[in-house]
Amino acid sequence: MDDIDARIIAALIRDARASYAEVGKEVGLSAPAVKRRVDRLRAAGAITGFSARVDPAAMGWTTEGYVELFCGGRTSPEEIAAAVRRYSEVADACTVTGEADALVHIRAADVRHFEEVMERIRAEPFVVRTRSVIVLSRLVDRDPVPGSLGPPSVS
Repeated sequence: MDDIDARIIAALIRDARASYAEVGKEVGLSAPAVKRRVDRLRAAGAITGFSARVDPAAMGWTTEGYVELFCGGRTSPEEIAAAVRRYSEVADACTVTGEADALVHIRAADVRHFEEVMERIRAEPFVVRTRSVIVLSRLVDRDPVPGSLGPPSVS
C-alpha cells in the first residue's frame, strides 16, 4: 500500500458514500484509477467492506459496558467467539492479556437489559466468572486516522 492508497482509504473512512470522482479529486486521480485501486485494496483484504455508522443511542442502545470473561479449562478463542457472536448486543469481543481470557463490549437498552445479556453470557458452559464495568461517558470514539493507516514508523 502506498501513500495514495492510504489517502483513498482515509477518504472512504470519512465518507464511504463518496463517489470515485470525489475521492479522485481529493487524491489527484481519475475516477477509473480510484476504482481500480479500491478494487485492488478489496481483493488484497485491506478494505473489507463498506458500512453505515449509526448512533447507538438513536437506535435505543443507551447503555454500554465491558465484561471480562474468565473461562475454565482449555477454552479456545474460537469457542468464545462462537458463543458471544450469538448475542446481537455484543458490539465487539477480543482475547486479552492479563487474568481475563476475553473482553466483551456490550450495548444495551438500559442497565436491566445489560444485566440480562451478562447473565446469558455468564451461563455459557465455559464461563467460570465475569467482571463488568458500565461506561459512564465515552471520551474518545474514532475511526483510524489517516496518519495511522500504515505500519508504525520506527525511529
